[in-house]
Amino acid sequence: MKIRKEEFGKLKANSVTAFTLENDHGVKVTSLDYGCIITKILTPNRDGELENIVLGYNQLEGYLNNTAYFGSVVGRVAGRIGGAEFTLNGKKYSLAKNENDNHLHGGLKGFDKVIWGAETEEKADEVSVKFSYISPDGEEGYPGNLKMNITYTLNNDNEFTIHYEGISDKTTLLNVTNHSYFNLSGDLKKDILDHELTLKSDQYLELQDNLLPTGEFANVEGTPFDFRKGRFIRSGAESEYQQNEIAGGGYDHPFVLNENRNEEIVLKDPESGRQMIVETDEVGVVVYTSNQLAGDDEIYGVQPRKHLAICLETQGLPDAVHHDHFPSWVLEKDKPHSSVTTFKFGVME
Repeated sequence: MKIRKEEFGKLKANSVTAFTLENDHGVKVTSLDYGCIITKILTPNRDGELENIVLGYNQLEGYLNNTAYFGSVVGRVAGRIGGAEFTLNGKKYSLAKNENDNHLHGGLKGFDKVIWGAETEEKADEVSVKFSYISPDGEEGYPGNLKMNITYTLNNDNEFTIHYEGISDKTTLLNVTNHSYFNLSGDLKKDILDHELTLKSDQYLELQDNLLPTGEFANVEGTPFDFRKGRFIRSGAESEYQQNEIAGGGYDHPFVLNENRNEEIVLKDPESGRQMIVETDEVGVVVYTSNQLAGDDEIYGVQPRKHLAICLETQGLPDAVHHDHFPSWVLEKDKPHSSVTTFKFGVME
């Protein structure tokens, strides 16, 4: 097990550092102290060949100019808040509007756009980097000085864990996730339409045209949203259900998880043989099949395009602050928040 540190670029007068966690099997996870961005994850295919399985850039400028949140931690609140406002304990708060009239992924300068403090730790069977940031009272419109710690850990069982911790001196909102884009083909050789996804989920959230939830829980039975026995992304990505009209020809939907910490999310690529098991204590996952991905900036030498990757954003349900029947993201004053998501890398049997 080892950790490598190197300068990745400069942001004004500040250096941005890349931290590479490597285990004894050659699995590597590289992340930045800018936005806690995961830039690369190298895992073996069925033949033992190590290749990258996430989207990203070789240079900092790509992340500074990109609007797709590649690999970053997003918050204070992931997803959309309708109207960029909410009421908490009788007080109305106005947030930054960065997607039409809505607030998206923490605003104009969310967690993804700041340099975090970083500490590393090496043990015999795991290596970690712990990122820390204090979001000041009023940042992007949110109340409370919020202290965040996010720890990335890689162990010798090929498990990569993200531990989110937060505490605020005022009651506030917190719903944080990582926005990595996965492609298990290796080095982006193919798109993800022939990836197979399994979700332990009986319900998804119906969406409005602006991608905000209607508030209705829909049954997956008999729909392209039924991943309970596994289905290929291709089989639903081009259906005439909600995807084409609302999500732009693919998935961009929140799913309610039936179980936690029990292989509730499994992604497989039969061609490479890679599989990734995701376990979390969050109530849901947003599945996004990069329907809007486009542009001229190459991603590790590959042109951005629709369906190049899939995001599996474990989190609370979007816009919960406007739906009383959704699990709450309210973080009470001085009450610690803790959430863990684990990615287990392996090969199909």
